[in-house]
Amino acid sequence: MQTLRGTKLAIFIGLLPALIIYLGIAIVPIGLSLYYSFMDWNGIGAMDFVGLKNFTRILSDDIFWLSVKNNVIIMVTGLVGQIPLGLLLALLLNRGLKGSGFFRTVGFMPVVISSVMVSLIWGMIYNTEYGMLNNLLGMFGLESWQQNWLGDSRLSMLSISVAYIWQNCGLYMVIFLAALQNIPDEVNEAAELDGATGFKRTFRITIPMIRSTMMVGVVYSISNSFRVFDLIQILTGGGPAHQTEVMTIHMYNSAFMNMRYGYGSAVSILILLFSLVVITLVNRLGREKDA
Repeated sequence: MQTLRGTKLAIFIGLLPALIIYLGIAIVPIGLSLYYSFMDWNGIGAMDFVGLKNFTRILSDDIFWLSVKNNVIIMVTGLVGQIPLGLLLALLLNRGLKGSGFFRTVGFMPVVISSVMVSLIWGMIYNTEYGMLNNLLGMFGLESWQQNWLGDSRLSMLSISVAYIWQNCGLYMVIFLAALQNIPDEVNEAAELDGATGFKRTFRITIPMIRSTMMVGVVYSISNSFRVFDLIQILTGGGPAHQTEVMTIHMYNSAFMNMRYGYGSAVSILILLFSLVVITLVNRLGREKDA
């Protein structure tokens, strides 16, 4: 009994620094944001309690709902772009192709590059005057296809979605590759003996065995979509005419550009609530399928 108590105390002491840091950088700011969301405050003067007025203003704000729509686009982009592409790359690398280590490093490189660098790279690619994309189209005689990729409201979200997929698909590639490499060799050998090869083995044996890892990837992709900020902020700043503005940028503009800290804090609380609701629904659907 004494040894058990000593072990629990040692575990608690070991976890205490991380717990304090987590409280300081996550829980306390959320509590402060909730407090400020009930206030009308410009960040300098006195705070005025306004109750739920900030939330009612948000829900009647067309720009906010446009930012919600753009967040949904980013979320769907992650789910139908990053997850399948990451899985496909992981399946290819898991086959032991020559140079797989090199391709794994190249595929993961966008993840470790800072988002600022990623944004600058894609900004140069999409540049209307000297961008690589328009220059390539011109080289192949496709001048009519040249576009203002970030300045055209019809193409801006699509352009950002491509950059978003490129930035993050390498992360899911590595996650899924680790799961694939943990599948016992006996399972694959038994599948071959039973005649399950190629696509049949992939869809009936391999993918079901890493389903839990795929659900983790789905949940992370959804949570990441609600936190996207720097990529869009540097590429377009939410423009043109708010057409690429997501909720985090709407919160930033409201709080730091327009000095409406109470309103911006209320937006941050809604971002948290939206992400929790979506992730909870996805987890519940995942558990129902497992049952």
